[in-house]
Amino acid sequence: MSRKVVFKELTADQVVLFPPSIGDRIAAGHPVRLVNQVVDKLQLDDLLSTYKGGGTSRYHPRMLLKVLFYAYFCNIYSCRRIAQALEENIHFMWLSGNSTPDFRTINDFRSKRLKNQINHLFAEVVRLLHDLKYVSLDVQYIDGTKLEAASNRYSFVWKGSVEKNKAKLEDKINGVLSQIKQAIREDKAHATTPEESSRVDATQLRQKLEELNQRLPTLGKKAQKQVKKLQEEHLPRLEKYEQQLQVLGERNSYSKTDEDASFMRMKEDHMKNGQLKPAYNTQISTENQFITHYSLHQRPGDVATLISHLEEFEKQHHKQSEKVVADAGYGSEQNYEWLEEHKVEAFVKYNYFHKEQKRNFKNNFFHTQNLYYNQEQDYFVCPMGQHMEKVGEYKRKSELGYEYSVSRYRARCCQGCPLRGMCHKGKGEREIEVNHKLRAYRAKARERLLSEEGVQLRKRRAIEPEAVFGQLKSNNRFNRFKLRSLAKVRLEFGLAAIGHNLRKMVTTEQRQKKAAAMALEKAAKAIKEASSSLVESGKLVLRAIKAKWCTLRHLSYSLQIIA
Repeated sequence: MSRKVVFKELTADQVVLFPPSIGDRIAAGHPVRLVNQVVDKLQLDDLLSTYKGGGTSRYHPRMLLKVLFYAYFCNIYSCRRIAQALEENIHFMWLSGNSTPDFRTINDFRSKRLKNQINHLFAEVVRLLHDLKYVSLDVQYIDGTKLEAASNRYSFVWKGSVEKNKAKLEDKINGVLSQIKQAIREDKAHATTPEESSRVDATQLRQKLEELNQRLPTLGKKAQKQVKKLQEEHLPRLEKYEQQLQVLGERNSYSKTDEDASFMRMKEDHMKNGQLKPAYNTQISTENQFITHYSLHQRPGDVATLISHLEEFEKQHHKQSEKVVADAGYGSEQNYEWLEEHKVEAFVKYNYFHKEQKRNFKNNFFHTQNLYYNQEQDYFVCPMGQHMEKVGEYKRKSELGYEYSVSRYRARCCQGCPLRGMCHKGKGEREIEVNHKLRAYRAKARERLLSEEGVQLRKRRAIEPEAVFGQLKSNNRFNRFKLRSLAKVRLEFGLAAIGHNLRKMVTTEQRQKKAAAMALEKAAKAIKEASSSLVESGKLVLRAIKAKWCTLRHLSYSLQIIA
């Protein structure tokens, strides 16, 4: 006989007199509760001061912050998707108190209210991490990566092309002005003739056109056409080139759809052709894989970012780290000098640090770094024992405007030297250029990096910022910005960094709880084993006592028989 199938009752349309609380459905250890606690501890006086009184009631910024932080925690970056989650996701509903701001409200709050507050909010989160002993802020592991901008990859403007086209246009303008001047001379109107110069800017050209327009009726038809061409074609082009050069500044390129983005060579080169893409150079400082500071730059190289990055760190946290650990991309004389002046212990590599440790480099006696140097008399000694005397000292400037000194040394006579073919291939005597200040900084850096502490810090650096970038770009799919302009990009990465730190807090707490549970389990197991061993020992003692008792009884019985 078959049994009757019983289903649970369908209650989707059932009216409940006392609806259940949303919070009761969220687990006690769920990450959304941590996000709620963290935002409740933040100081928001600066953010609240941006609101003006009057008008209708507004969504509380603390609620919107909770929603944004949890959205970036969950890798949700679109305002439309955040608005959708507020209506469908129970965790977002609980955070917002069942409020449902639309995507425009969320976007306005993110791009307008938080644009000037994100640094303060990020610093507050790091301060909380410091109070909870997650970070000490005594050491920074620094590295950078390039994140693609939200702009057209083919809307590039190159400084070299602009300067070249502007020079051609200036020559053309000067040629047209010369022709107009010649026409005026033919009309014998020498008095008010405008004089051309080799370089013409838009302001000068506009003034000359005003002068020419005043006497336009007296000019011939050909000259009038040339003036009209200058007015309608050449002047707008000249203004465009000047405006582009102003936007470029010290950069070599920018994107038309995001003028703050510069074209950089990316590691993610899917076409395998070395294509340049509009991007921002993102620098981070980490400790225990928490992001303690970040900065965004328009230069592709890392060497120019270190000083400003550390200055912003000190401004934000009101202290400077005791140690800085970075790779060879930051090892310049300017950076070493700044770190020494600010009493920061620098574990910063230089460009051929690893190459120096190889046997081939050490055994190459012809290399400048391996030549013997007499510091007292200021000369080098070549492998043949010949002195290389100092012949001059020169001042040079780096691309960043930093001035440094280079000394030049020349051998006395290389003619007939049997080692000349291996030493150098020049026609004259061998010459070398040495930056003694940089040489001394590198010697200090080498000593630190090869020490026991330096080896441990170098090993640690390999799993600090690299792991964070891998988490952000690969696991969280944050490999391209969604907003445009430098200010909004800083805001966007700041939110992503806060989301990363919150995720790291959750995983750290879970790991600590798991370790504590394992320790308790291990302790309980040890107690159980100890108690079981005590019981076994007690049983053995009882057995021994029983055996002794039996022996005594047997002896007493034997004595009674004998008696």
